[in-house]
Amino acid sequence: MEALAPYAEFGRVGFVNILAFRLRYFTGIITYSLNVTVYYFVWSAVYRSGQSFVGYNLSQMITYVSVGWIIRSFYWNTIDQEMAYEVIEGKIAMDLIKPVSVQWMWLCRAMGESAFRLGLLTLPTALVVGFAFPIQRPASREHFLLFLVGVLGSFFLMGAINFMIGTCAVPLKSILALIRAKQWLIELLSGLLIPMAFFPEKIQRVVAWLPFEHIAYTPLQIYLGKLDVAHALRALAIQWCWIVALLILAHVWWSRCLRSMTIQGG
Repeated sequence: MEALAPYAEFGRVGFVNILAFRLRYFTGIITYSLNVTVYYFVWSAVYRSGQSFVGYNLSQMITYVSVGWIIRSFYWNTIDQEMAYEVIEGKIAMDLIKPVSVQWMWLCRAMGESAFRLGLLTLPTALVVGFAFPIQRPASREHFLLFLVGVLGSFFLMGAINFMIGTCAVPLKSILALIRAKQWLIELLSGLLIPMAFFPEKIQRVVAWLPFEHIAYTPLQIYLGKLDVAHALRALAIQWCWIVALLILAHVWWSRCLRSMTIQGG
């Protein structure tokens, strides 16, 4: 337990640091609500004829979009941006002298931030969006519980990917353009902007071999009941296998980059 104490403290620090930016989360509620509003009118226009497309009707699409942006407010983190700035400013040297895993230090900080987001951003956004738009309930209690497991997995997937991107700052020094490209790529391939079922079959088959669709698409499919319990469990098993694989790969990538690290700034 003593070995875990520093990581609990990192989580607390991540939580407390966000207190300095409370106004950002109040404006975030407005921003996320506006995103849902825009997609509501877009999909309402698409489904004006009343027909279903690739297995989704209008009510399901509104729910998909609404719940998708709600959970994004929880699992999204900025590990890569913070690592990039610390490398540029030379502050990363202070992390290296700490007798802890740098990877898990950043993940625990992100956990503290997400815990804060949950209370001050995710839940208020869910209340506002749920009041403004006709969101369907989860397909069943079992689906909702599996959905929560999937959302937790989304956080760890984003954390692992962002740590790998942040580590790229060590050899590249500046990765701000890479971060922006990653953000748009993930929003597209995760299924947040549009369900993967709308993509051509060839692209779906390729993306199925990547971890991105398990960030948003898999949890949302479970929520809507598009996957029965057996297939939901299989999808979650794949999601968590990706989490373990990416965490290991991120650790290896970090260890390799440390061999050629030069500290600048001060």
